[in-house]
Amino acid sequence: MPHTTVAAQPMSGHTPDIGGRRLPRILHPVAWWIWALALATAVSRTNNPLLLLLVLAVLGYVVTTRRTEAPWARGFTYYLYLALTVVAIRVLFRAVFATGITPRDHFLFSLPHIPTPDWYAGIQLGGPVSLEALLSAATDGLRLACMLCCIGAANTLANPKRALRILPGALHELGVAVTVAISVAPQLVQSVQRVARARRLRAGRSKGLKALRGIVVPVLEDALERSLRLAAGMDSRGYGRAGTATRRSRRVTGALMLLGMCGLCAGAYGLLDATTPAFLGLPAMAVGALLCVAGLRLGGRRVTRTTYRPDPWLLPEWAVAGAGVLSAVLLLANVGYNAAELNPSIYPLSWPTLPLVPTFAILLAGTAGFLAPPPAPPHPVVPPQRTEKAEAT
Repeated sequence: MPHTTVAAQPMSGHTPDIGGRRLPRILHPVAWWIWALALATAVSRTNNPLLLLLVLAVLGYVVTTRRTEAPWARGFTYYLYLALTVVAIRVLFRAVFATGITPRDHFLFSLPHIPTPDWYAGIQLGGPVSLEALLSAATDGLRLACMLCCIGAANTLANPKRALRILPGALHELGVAVTVAISVAPQLVQSVQRVARARRLRAGRSKGLKALRGIVVPVLEDALERSLRLAAGMDSRGYGRAGTATRRSRRVTGALMLLGMCGLCAGAYGLLDATTPAFLGLPAMAVGALLCVAGLRLGGRRVTRTTYRPDPWLLPEWAVAGAGVLSAVLLLANVGYNAAELNPSIYPLSWPTLPLVPTFAILLAGTAGFLAPPPAPPHPVVPPQRTEKAEAT
């Protein structure tokens, strides 16, 4: 009896390396975080709206091309909503808590003025609002929104569970808490999407505030159930146990970490304030760093961990991290362009320019969209194969 043959599917869900194409894999999470934090550092240097909009475009391109199908990879849209909210709140506060306008400003409208006491001098509630004031507030809010979107891109692209593996043993419990906290927002996004999809299947037609109760209650119930399951799973795996560390070793570790943090704070203060003694600068920071490293090494001895399939750090990781760091260095160096172009003035009101070197630096960060390996596609659902015997039956 003839029979049908089914082609073997790759077990890992990865596409074969044909014609020199790269195999899909997940990039090291630290590489994504270095790239995102370096880009956020570059954003903090500029107030040019054209450059900030270019950063948002670069973030959108990289996230779209290199995000996976994991739950935390679906929340970048909500970070964009948060960014718009930040800009709107910044503009609203600037309009309400106005500081007056100059004769050269372009008057738009006037809000009712509320008298304030003498000790509240310098800030007035209401009054005339100018175009220059709103544009200044919008650009300030846009810079903060870009920094939030950089963090959102790192949360979207990096796997928080895989990032937990690289932490020192002494920070394992802290890393677990941070990982759980970072995973809350993506899980809530997934819960909201699942509840909304269930409401559509049940022909729920209420929208707006009427639908809020039908969404919030199931989402909170799902979050509580996830928390209980997570707590039970962590307890069964021994998280929070004291281990074999003695009281003396824990005290020594705590003292080293406390002294090390004090040294780092004193060193940072000494570097920022030129009037302090010389030993409060780099020497204090170096001693503090050595004490922190010693505390981490001593505290890590009581935690024994094994890693299953550790994440490799290969050429794509170096390329992505290097693209972000080089972008930040180009904007911090102030070489090849006028520093005033990064923070254009709105007095007089004019269209901002697009400097060449900062634009190249931001586009360089966008090369992470093709320097990183492509993400693994989702596992396809293979339909069951029918044989001639089954058809005859």
